[in-house]
Amino acid sequence: MADKRSNLKKIIMDTKTLPTLPSVIHKLDSLSDNDKSSVQEMAKIVSSDQVLSARILRLANSPSYGFYRVSTISNAMILLGVNVVKSLALSSSIFAIMEKDSIGLWEHSLAVGVAANLISRKLRLPECEEIATAGLLHDIGKVIISIKCREAERDILKLVSARQIYIMEAEREIIDTDHAEVGGWLSKSWFLPDKLSEPITFHHDVVKSENHRIKTAVVHIADILISASGFGNSGDSFVPPIQQIAWDTLKMNEQLLAELVDEVEDKLVEVKNFSLEMMSD
Repeated sequence: MADKRSNLKKIIMDTKTLPTLPSVIHKLDSLSDNDKSSVQEMAKIVSSDQVLSARILRLANSPSYGFYRVSTISNAMILLGVNVVKSLALSSSIFAIMEKDSIGLWEHSLAVGVAANLISRKLRLPECEEIATAGLLHDIGKVIISIKCREAERDILKLVSARQIYIMEAEREIIDTDHAEVGGWLSKSWFLPDKLSEPITFHHDVVKSENHRIKTAVVHIADILISASGFGNSGDSFVPPIQQIAWDTLKMNEQLLAELVDEVEDKLVEVKNFSLEMMSD
């Protein structure tokens, strides 16, 4: 079984067939590691790819970050931070696949980003944009499984339907891993910071998050709120319960949850409209 898992990891992480943007990202990586590099220099690198720039700006102006009107890449880097812009650059080609092949998952991911932002702002947490980005990317592993393991994905979906179990349980049975772990592998291969990769890896298992448990708890609850709303399609027919550790970590209560549910519902029309706009481009 361990061999199966490690072989699958090699297949999934085969960078030659992963949807990435190596030239821009490698340049961005080397500049962001250099303390003397300016935001303008980094923005110039990203802006050299016009299609990529357009997608980043669309995502930066999405309801997930909708407090800004971001008009340039340098503006996006200042407002959202280099890590967020880098994450949007890396994920843009994958989201292009999601929009065409899995509209429901794309809408679910967008909405979880929105909910994560709302929760973190309501709780007055720092780095709301980072948390929103982790929400946006939380199910990226599902997309990679779909791209790299088409046959296994079909078996997973059959098992979910036949046994009425969570998609994560079926993934573990069929491929000896799950989308959260695959998302973690991917975020590590992209050199994303732990504050993004940890919520992606542990959004279904908050207790395992050690260094960024607050961010992970936010993404966990955002994911469940959107699943409960029926918006988009995460692949699961059932809504899992909120884990006690996530509830306690964020000091949640019933009144706060009710307020969040109302605020999230209000935002979903905006998310739907944004999603339709992106797909019509």
